[in-house]
Amino acid sequence: MDGIQQLGLPVLGIVAAAAVTFYAVSFLELSEKSFRDLDEKEYGESGGYKPSASSRVKRARRKAEKQAKR
Repeated sequence: MDGIQQLGLPVLGIVAAAAVTFYAVSFLELSEKSFRDLDEKEYGESGGYKPSASSRVKRARRKAEKQAKR
């Protein structure tokens, strides 16, 4: 029984370290992918910043479209 404990404990430690490393690397890859997707969404394919119109600009555009229809 003593020999199994001497061999099993290091093996269990190695397996635990491998599992922790696997999950840490997976988490880092997922977070990098999320940041890349966010950058692509925000900056677009051209790489330049594409700001969204403010609510004031949107409101003015809708008002102009309404007046143009009349």
